[in-house]
Amino acid sequence: MMGRKDLPQEPYWDGPLSHPFYSKVVKRILDFLLALILLIPGLILMIPLAVWVKLDSKGPVLYRAVRGGYHNQPFRIYKFRSMVVGADKTGGCTAKNDDRVTRAGRIMRRLKLDELPQLFNILKGEMSFVGPRPELLLYTEQYTEDQQCIMWVRPGVTDRSSIVYIAQDEIVGEEDPVANFEKLILPEKNRLRVEYAKNQSFPLDVRLMLETLRGVFGKAEAMAREKR
Repeated sequence: MMGRKDLPQEPYWDGPLSHPFYSKVVKRILDFLLALILLIPGLILMIPLAVWVKLDSKGPVLYRAVRGGYHNQPFRIYKFRSMVVGADKTGGCTAKNDDRVTRAGRIMRRLKLDELPQLFNILKGEMSFVGPRPELLLYTEQYTEDQQCIMWVRPGVTDRSSIVYIAQDEIVGEEDPVANFEKLILPEKNRLRVEYAKNQSFPLDVRLMLETLRGVFGKAEAMAREKR
C-alpha cells in the first residue's frame, strides 16, 4: 500500500454509513472467500490473456495505476494493460475510438476482462467485488465533505456507476474526452458512489453483481452479432 503525507492517516468521516458490521467484517470475509474460490478458474483465464497482451503490443502485461483507496489511502489497482505504454501521460480518460487502445485491449475492455487481476487487490483487502469504483487521486482529493464517505467503504470492481456508464467511452466522445467526463459523467458518478456508501447492504451487493453480469453478457452477445 502506498502512503501520502498530504492525505490524512486516520479516518475523518464520522457521518452515517449503513450496516457498518456488514461493511467492515462480513463483507470482507465474503470477498476473501469468493476471491479464493475464483482464483484457480481466474488464473486459467488470466494466463492466456497475459500471453495475448504480451504478444499484441510492447510493454508490461499489467498496468498498475494509483487510485484513491479505503480510508483515503492510495493503492495500486491491477489491470491487464489495454493501452500502449505511456498512454496515461497523454490523458486520463479513454475516448471513443481511442487509438491508444491496443487490439487486445479493445476486446478485453468491452468484456471487462482487463479487470480480472483485481482478484489480487481483493485478496489483499484493498478492494471488494462491489463498491465505489476507485478514482484518480486528482478527483478523490476534490471530494466534498459529504463525498468523503466514498472513501470509507472499500472500492469495488463494480458498482452502480459502472453499470450506468458501461458505454462511457461513447458518452465522452472523441472531442476533449476529459472535459466531457468531468462535466457529463463525474458528478453523477460521485452521486451514485455516495448513495452506495450510505446504503450498502448484502441484498444491494447481490443485485449489483447480477446486473453487472447481465451487462457484460449483453456486450458479449452484441460483439458476437457484429461478427456475423
